[in-house]
Amino acid sequence: MPTPNVTRLPKRDGELLTLAQVLAELDVPKSTFFRWKAIGKAPRTIKYPNGSLRIRRTDLDAWLTAHEEDAAA
Repeated sequence: MPTPNVTRLPKRDGELLTLAQVLAELDVPKSTFFRWKAIGKAPRTIKYPNGSLRIRRTDLDAWLTAHEEDAAA
């Protein structure tokens, strides 16, 4: 019986996230992420020799914090 394909977010700060995990967390399509990457607005990525991308949990968290908006007064 095959194991179900379950995406799990890592629990350690130093963990590397797959692109699929980041897309799911941000709830954006791949095209949007790559558009952000092309204009320098995406979180920092690590490109493996096989072409796949990883994003450090700490980099994603810092990117999210930097994009928070203040509450309206």
